[in-house]
Amino acid sequence: MLKIGLTGGIASGKSIIGEMFVRLGAQLVLADDIAHHLMQPGQAVYAEVVRRFGNEILHPDGTVNRLRLAEIAFGSGGTSGRVKELNAIVHPAVIAYENEWMEEVRRKDPHAIAIVEAALILEAGTADRFDRLVVVTCRPEQRVQRLAARLKIPEEAARAEVMRRMAAQLPDEEKVKAADFVIDNSGSLDATETHVKRVFAALTSEAN
Repeated sequence: MLKIGLTGGIASGKSIIGEMFVRLGAQLVLADDIAHHLMQPGQAVYAEVVRRFGNEILHPDGTVNRLRLAEIAFGSGGTSGRVKELNAIVHPAVIAYENEWMEEVRRKDPHAIAIVEAALILEAGTADRFDRLVVVTCRPEQRVQRLAARLKIPEEAARAEVMRRMAAQLPDEEKVKAADFVIDNSGSLDATETHVKRVFAALTSEAN
């Protein structure tokens, strides 16, 4: 089995590219989905996050208000962020879940291509878990436009959010240096898909 890390900056298009890989036959898990699951009421991660960050991060129904938590974690209004504190709680549990998932995929299909999509693979120092690292890039202004469309917010608000998130991430130049494959997602979807197919063909030859 080949273990692949799929990463890139905010709104670079990781999810779209992950879906393209799945259509070609890869297995995929999203770190964001795992983190969302682990921060549901009743989970140990949820309890620790609430203990450290307070009830102000909760909706009235007890679920985590992710936007409010992000504001506290990344900082807003001139306040310093607590993203390292949050990551120290969430990342170990997410990584353990990802590793269990990859092992389950391997048991079912020794020749599978198992992809973990996560924004902070390099920042968390966990790239060595993977056989290959795929980095997705795009132009800076595209991040803003895509995030604005995804969250249905004005571009100015999206630009501020992109800047805030990118401050906690390595620049693309550093990610590219560490990559085995780089997928430029700044062109058309057809061009991106053609590139994804080339990368998948190379991965498939390694897996078999």
